[in-house]
Amino acid sequence: MSDIPGDLKFLKSHEWLRVEGDGKVTVGISDHAQGLLGDLVYVELPNVGDELEAGNACAVVESVKAASDVYAPVSGTVLAINEVLADKPETINEDAYGDGWLYTLQMSSPDQVDALLAPADYADQLENEEH
Repeated sequence: MSDIPGDLKFLKSHEWLRVEGDGKVTVGISDHAQGLLGDLVYVELPNVGDELEAGNACAVVESVKAASDVYAPVSGTVLAINEVLADKPETINEDAYGDGWLYTLQMSSPDQVDALLAPADYADQLENEEH
């Protein structure tokens, strides 16, 4: 089981969110998710300025095994995308919780963060999936 940073919140579908302050958040996929997918070969990100709705697909990560939708953990406006991933999608495999972030968002409803899983709850979910 990989270490799950304590400052993150999670969706059951393996996306993570880090609150940066001022209503801004950074979003990525969990180390567990990248491990299931295997070597990533392509990442399709939302565009800066896109309005995302919580729970809707907003990006795609593709590996040699499968393509997987990435869902927005909260609603808001895309502020930035991780440009590095266009040339180096494997950055997600190498550092899912750091350099492998997908995009940053200005939240429109910060209270949506409260509905996300805490790290311990996400770890419990992973443990239950393995049984």
